[in-house]
Amino acid sequence: MTRLSSSFLSIALVVATLASAATVGPVGDILVANASVTLDGTTRPAVLSGGQFPGTTIVGNKGDRFQLNVINNQFDSRMLQSTSIHWHGIFQNGTASYDGAAFITQCPIAHGNSFLYDFTVNQAGTFWYHSHLSTQYCDGLRGPMVVYDSQDPYLGQYDVDDESTVLTLADWYHTLAKQATGTPVRHIYFVSTVAPDSTLIQGLGRTPTTLTAPLGVLTVQQGLRYRIRLINIACSPNYVFQIDGHTNLTIIEADGITTMPYTVDQITIFAGQRYSFILNANQAVGNYWIRANPSAGTKGFAGGINSAILRYVGAADADPTSTQDVSTNAFVEADMRPLDSPGAPLAPVSSGDPAKSFNFVISVAGGKFAMNGVSFVPPTTPVLLQILSGAEDAQSLLPRRLCILSSQGQRHPGVDPGRWTGSFLSLTALKHPFHLHGHAFDVVRSAGSSVYNYVNPPRRDVVSVGNAGDNVTIRFVTNNDGPWFLHCHIDWHLEAGLAIVFAEDVPDWNSTIAHSPAWDDLCPAYNALGASDL
Repeated sequence: MTRLSSSFLSIALVVATLASAATVGPVGDILVANASVTLDGTTRPAVLSGGQFPGTTIVGNKGDRFQLNVINNQFDSRMLQSTSIHWHGIFQNGTASYDGAAFITQCPIAHGNSFLYDFTVNQAGTFWYHSHLSTQYCDGLRGPMVVYDSQDPYLGQYDVDDESTVLTLADWYHTLAKQATGTPVRHIYFVSTVAPDSTLIQGLGRTPTTLTAPLGVLTVQQGLRYRIRLINIACSPNYVFQIDGHTNLTIIEADGITTMPYTVDQITIFAGQRYSFILNANQAVGNYWIRANPSAGTKGFAGGINSAILRYVGAADADPTSTQDVSTNAFVEADMRPLDSPGAPLAPVSSGDPAKSFNFVISVAGGKFAMNGVSFVPPTTPVLLQILSGAEDAQSLLPRRLCILSSQGQRHPGVDPGRWTGSFLSLTALKHPFHLHGHAFDVVRSAGSSVYNYVNPPRRDVVSVGNAGDNVTIRFVTNNDGPWFLHCHIDWHLEAGLAIVFAEDVPDWNSTIAHSPAWDDLCPAYNALGASDL
């Protein structure tokens, strides 16, 4: 970890504000700083990456070594001033110390310091990055990340795929996250969920009282085919997404997993999820509404709220007059198939099945969420550091039943079969989107379905557990050492305790997980902060 002089930080902030790069990576600086922004007609302070919202797009190629130096130049006490960055969907094989989950794999980066995240990505697809400290990303610290693949099997089916075809959906709040969560006490916050004031598409949006605010624009050339990378970077809502006049959206990727072509006219996308779909710009030159109806906040599209514009080259610079199509072919998760063979199912759960199975009952009481009756509270010392220091095992240092221990099947035969099955039963009426760090999983039973698919189930890293009474079941192979967060990606719910830690192959962490001297310095610097500097 590097301590930065105030003069350098000031210069860096000016440079980033005046000339934010369109993309950065796989090697580069990520400057995190405070600034005032007007994204939906209302001005408020924010936490930004690269001086913009969404943050600077991070790009690279499959197999690249990413070296991303996060420079923390936050000094606005109205918001959290420390930070940590999670690279959402990146498995971090052997580099769990760079996963970025505060108090799970690292201490936060204290303001006025920097930290180099150094990891190799042998994946390809659509990802994103965000603060993983409390609810900080709700104040703006979130952005896209794309890893390209020169061997993409669908290369011949689209003409354009670059930073201009990344389409972000975000919720935006006029209430600062710290006001919603209360005054922090080191690592514990008190949560009251707030409703978003607007939907931002490409970083811009409107509220019912700011109907002349500018909207995001996705520009296309008639006759070309575009790979659109749709990312829900929201803190809370899921969105029902569609584009007027363009009813054939062919999905080819979900959460970094290449899928068989699946054509729909409408996509429901939950917080943390990503889809790539092929958009054929085959309509008349003009403007068409892009619609993203949220599950929270003001719904509908009156005056251009919850909307952006698909604009063909040659069309007027004006709001569309297109009408919403009636959906006849909406996305159904259970109908999605991975292009490659399934990685985890193998056989149904039975008395003879060696896979470890866990049932998770989700409940809420007194403003706190719980998994099997226990609400998650982050430890004061990161789980990974606890084990690497040899103090105790993770389970004894975390609240009981909130750390699940597992070993790698191939490394410890007879100890663990290397397969893990989890079933979620929600007692709440909220469609919690659960994200697992370090892995993708097969969804052998999806929300809204009573069918178990052990042949070719959808594979992804964020899944909705559905309505109260649904039984959503996931399965994956334990092949990645580390403490991996499994949590609701509605950030307010995570802060209110809806999470566990999946600690995989704990005995081998000291030999299989790399960490740098700068990583060792994170906790002393953070612990030295006063309460007003957190």
